[in-house]
Amino acid sequence: MNQATLCLASASPRRAELLRQIGVSFRSYPVDIDESRTGDEPVLNFVQRIAGEKANEAWRELGGAEKLCVLAADTVVVVADAVFGKPRDSADCVAMLGRLSGRTHVVLTAVALRHGGGMDVRYSRSRVRFRVIPESERLAYWGSGEPRDKAGAYAIQGLGAVFVRRIEGSYSGVMGLPLFETAAMLQSRGLFRIARSQFEESV
Repeated sequence: MNQATLCLASASPRRAELLRQIGVSFRSYPVDIDESRTGDEPVLNFVQRIAGEKANEAWRELGGAEKLCVLAADTVVVVADAVFGKPRDSADCVAMLGRLSGRTHVVLTAVALRHGGGMDVRYSRSRVRFRVIPESERLAYWGSGEPRDKAGAYAIQGLGAVFVRRIEGSYSGVMGLPLFETAAMLQSRGLFRIARSQFEESV
């Protein structure tokens, strides 16, 4: 195997879509790890650790070949140091969106690249301002099915976009894979480059 092989340690269709958007070839290899936050672990440390553990687990399960690279990411929504992951049920979704309603929250996404030389980790931090969301809308949104597997119980690339008044930072990072940071890491391992044909196809 002369060229490095990239695996995405995620079942997220959004992360896969974002990689395809920039023309990166990969195969998906989801892993299952404990994603619990430990004690008073700082949020940034937490999200970086989880991304790294996902990448390491996939690397280990795949045998850690010399030319293997594994990409993993983790996203959390944060309000006043409270971390919002995926909602457990309707009540949890309604409560989460109630906490986000009419205020600004932070979205942290860490991305890790495991390779033969070790591990590279980067992150993006974005600020998202929501309009006020009445409880009836929060319940209806849960009924749409969209929030079920989303950190913070919303998808900025879907119906959840109607809640967003303003965003400062990385749109792709809020989606779950910050492309600026990801592309830089992949480029350093020879896994990404912008080809002239990509620009010609988009015109």
